[in-house]
Amino acid sequence: QVKLEESGGGLVQPGGSLRLSCAVSASMHSFNSMGWYRQSPGKQRELVATKVCGGGTNYVDSVKGRFTISVDNARNRVYLQMSSLKPEDTAVYYCYGDQKLGTGVYDYWGQGTQVTVSS
Repeated sequence: QVKLEESGGGLVQPGGSLRLSCAVSASMHSFNSMGWYRQSPGKQRELVATKVCGGGTNYVDSVKGRFTISVDNARNRVYLQMSSLKPEDTAVYYCYGDQKLGTGVYDYWGQGTQVTVSS
């Protein structure tokens, strides 16, 4: 069973920066993509950023130019660098990965890390 564990969340003032980290318990070479989602109270979980392994990236419009997703295959880690943070970025952020094994594809989620943007 692959485990994903997020860290790096916290309280930050508007305009500030945070870097989220996701530790993956297995090699990411068999993963199709890695990503970050977020969910705030009363709202559905939304995609924030994804990176196709060996391919491109995709961001929700609201974070374009402010957030950057990156993958470190050597350390089995996924990062989300967040800058120019806004109160509306407040949410629980989840790391996600989908792994291809044989004929199957398996989805994995972390437990989430809280990001609060407030003065």
